[in-house]
Amino acid sequence: QVQLVESGGGLVQAGGSLRLSCAASGGTFGSNPMGWFRQAPGKEREFVATISQSGGRSVYADSVKGRFIISRDNTKNTVSLQMNSLKSEDTALYYCAVRTTWTGSPSNPGNYDYWGQGTQVTVSS
Repeated sequence: QVQLVESGGGLVQAGGSLRLSCAASGGTFGSNPMGWFRQAPGKEREFVATISQSGGRSVYADSVKGRFIISRDNTKNTVSLQMNSLKSEDTALYYCAVRTTWTGSPSNPGNYDYWGQGTQVTVSS
């Protein structure tokens, strides 16, 4: 059974940094793209970043480009999200996800097959 477990969330002041991690188990994910999404109260789940199977290619939402960095370690089945220069609008529940197919936009949450339970990030202004 595939499981994704996020960690690293917390409360941080605006301008600060956090590093989120996601540990995957129940399968081998080195051949799967992985992504991070977030959902704020009352809003739809939105794309944050995605990374290719090898880690050689990543795509970011415009809102986080230049501030967030996604990375992965296929030897440990983990994907991370380094978040810098955090803003109050980054406050949300952050989820990692895995795709098992390569069709469709990587920014569409409907194209991901497995999800973690989320980790809360709160940025105080």
